[in-house]
Formats: sequence, C-alpha cells, structure tokens
Amino acid sequence: MTPARPRLYAHPFSSYSQKALVALYENGTPFDYRNLEDPQNGAELAELWPMKRFPVLADGDRTVLEASCIIEYLQLRHPGPVRLIPDDGDAALEVRMLDRVFDNYVSTPQQKFVFDVLRPEADRDPYGVNEARKMLETAYAWLDMRMANRTWACGEQFTMADCGAAPFLFYADWTHPIDARFANVRAYRERLLARPSVKRAVDEARPFRSYFPLGAPDRD
Repeated sequence: MTPARPRLYAHPFSSYSQKALVALYENGTPFDYRNLEDPQNGAELAELWPMKRFPVLADGDRTVLEASCIIEYLQLRHPGPVRLIPDDGDAALEVRMLDRVFDNYVSTPQQKFVFDVLRPEADRDPYGVNEARKMLETAYAWLDMRMANRTWACGEQFTMADCGAAPFLFYADWTHPIDARFANVRAYRERLLARPSVKRAVDEARPFRSYFPLGAPDRD
C-alpha cells in the first residue's frame, strides 16, 4: 500500500503558506494541498490546531505547526535533492538566523500595516505603523549591505531563509516599496521571483490579489 501523502493546510495568498509551498516545490515533494478557500479544509484545520493559524502540515499522526518547522520536518522525513538546511552546523545556524530575520524584521512589520488597515478607524495605531515603517527601512538597509556579494541570503545555495524571504519581500515591497537606493535588495527580490518554485507560488496566488487590503499594485 502506498503511504498517505502529507497534507498541507494553507492559503495561496498567505505569505507564510507560500514559504512552506516554496520548500515543497523546490524538492517536488508529493503532498495534498488543502486549500483553505474550501470551508471543509478550514474545519479540518481547526480540529488539528485550534488557533487556526496556517500553514499546518499533517503527516500521519504527526501535526507540524509553523512554516519554518514544516520545512525542517520535510527535510527530516521527506528529503529531496535540495538541502534547504545545510548539513554543516555553522552553515545551518546562519540559515536559521536569517530565517528569523526575515520572519521578525520583514514579515512582522509588513503585517503591521495590513492588520492596522483592517481595524476600525478609531482603533488604528499610526504610531505603531510608523515604527513598522522604520523597521522595514532598517531591514532593507541591513539586507542591502549583506546582499552586495551574494546570490542568496546565505551565499550561493538556496535555503530555508530564501523560502521566507521570497514572499516576505514580495509583500513588503507592495506595502512599503524598497527604495532604489537599496539596489541589492531589489535585485535579490527579482532573483527570488524568477525562481521556478517561487514563481509557481506567486502565480497560484494571483486570483486572490483583491484580498490585499492596501490594494495590490499592477505589477509582479
């Protein structure tokens, strides 16, 4: 009997879902895509994880939460030709560090803009949004120096860090555009968008661009 494939509960337009999807597409890993546009899949997600945050991977009796942990799990249990986390300990540490940088200092401030505009006007937080804007600017500047002499976030190998960088920089540039003075970051974003695994995730999300509360730009 063929073993059941892992199930990914995700939404195509979600940046963290795309992070996990890029990892799956990089390795051509067989999986069942439980698209959360379907209410039944949403009900299954709630049974697996009452927080109802996604993506979530279900593999047999194992439930794996959070995109980074899903990528780590896939490499352990469903390895493919692309080693998204290097075997070398020092190199792996750098990948995990950059993964946290993109999560905490690109995605988190970008989402602050989105969540704020979804609030009733009386409950909005202009101070917090301005602080998020400053954080993005600082992150862009730091990344611009880092990317001056490298192809991917941690060198010449595409890794877990790039799986997160792709959707996070994609939406960050929609939210607070990456200024021309950060040419290395802009070039890195373009390389990410040209990567087949990333392009596939972006294309799958195109039908849902009207969901972007700040207004999706007519590009990318």
